[in-house]
Amino acid sequence: MKFRGKPLASPAVASSAPSPKRFSLKVALWLLDSPRLGDKQQVKHIAGRLLKQPAREGVVVAQSRLGQMLCRDCGNARDRRIGHELLRQAARAGDRRAQLEYARLFQGDAPEQAPAPAD
Repeated sequence: MKFRGKPLASPAVASSAPSPKRFSLKVALWLLDSPRLGDKQQVKHIAGRLLKQPAREGVVVAQSRLGQMLCRDCGNARDRRIGHELLRQAARAGDRRAQLEYARLFQGDAPEQAPAPAD
């Protein structure tokens, strides 16, 4: 016998549980914002791994925070380049922290120009 009615599981009940991607983003942000935990290198490593997938999917907050971490805390050029790109994407999406950090990076990278000679 076939039932021709609404499905048993309603969409509101199914969406009440947070998705694992959103949960990992919240955990990563909590770890980084925690005063005691946020400065530890191992915690930053875990938070970076948690932020990687949401940043790839275009979550602006994840792009901004992961980009800041890669630019500030990583020593190799590849990670800094990825961090610059993530910050650029987040800044273009309108994230204020990313815009400020991206501008600060370019001010630090710009070579000092000599003043123009006066005639």
